[in-house]
Amino acid sequence: MASFGQRFTACLDRPVGGWSRLFLVFFAGVLLLGFTAPLWRIAMEAPQYPEGLHLDIFLYKLEGGHQGHDIAEINELNHYIGMRNIDRHQLMDLDWMPFAFGVLFLIQLRSAVLGNGRSLIDVSFLSLFVCLFALGRFVYKLYAFGHFLDPHAAIHMDPFMPVILGTKQIANFTTHSFPRWGSAYVAANVLCSIAVTIRHFWPVLFDRCSTVANPQRSPTEERFRGLSDDEVARALPSEAMEALRSRREGKVASPKPT
Repeated sequence: MASFGQRFTACLDRPVGGWSRLFLVFFAGVLLLGFTAPLWRIAMEAPQYPEGLHLDIFLYKLEGGHQGHDIAEINELNHYIGMRNIDRHQLMDLDWMPFAFGVLFLIQLRSAVLGNGRSLIDVSFLSLFVCLFALGRFVYKLYAFGHFLDPHAAIHMDPFMPVILGTKQIANFTTHSFPRWGSAYVAANVLCSIAVTIRHFWPVLFDRCSTVANPQRSPTEERFRGLSDDEVARALPSEAMEALRSRREGKVASPKPT
């Protein structure tokens, strides 16, 4: 039986299967849908705002509710407690995220057309890294908004952690934070990449990588496989017997001088 290392190396070089290619192409298109829908929504409600305020975060922009007026209203409220304005300057990650996800789209298409096991590993790890890094940056930005307050603000407020996921009461505001369809599209793409990669390397666990577990044999070797050397010697001339013995021992037979 081939060793784990040999099976893993064989799967690294094995081309991506047909169904896996189709899945990669389809979910690459799903990743593009992430540009059309918001990734996250932050909303708040208070007695003086019965209809509530909200803003949506896209891969490349911010969009406020009520035709964009909610962002200005939220920033005005934040000004009273010394919080920074929510704008593109404070959310500079929106400058690099479209390029990062565009690169992921192109790498995934390349893996679908020309890829092997190595390219699948690249796609899976890069997709997971970019998404976790972007999520980590989002959490840090929320922390910075709630902790780096202006000490000279009109209303003094202790530093706080804005809600990351779910609902939280801050002063007289009930705030909500939750993912939207854009995050679902991106998550589906990442999970597909990981699933296709696991499916490709699944034979490593069961010794099924054909390039290692079932090495190609010559017709002569197949004919005499399982016979002893004496039995083979009676059926083959001496030169053919020597060549077959050399192949069995992993050696290359030296050509005889003419």
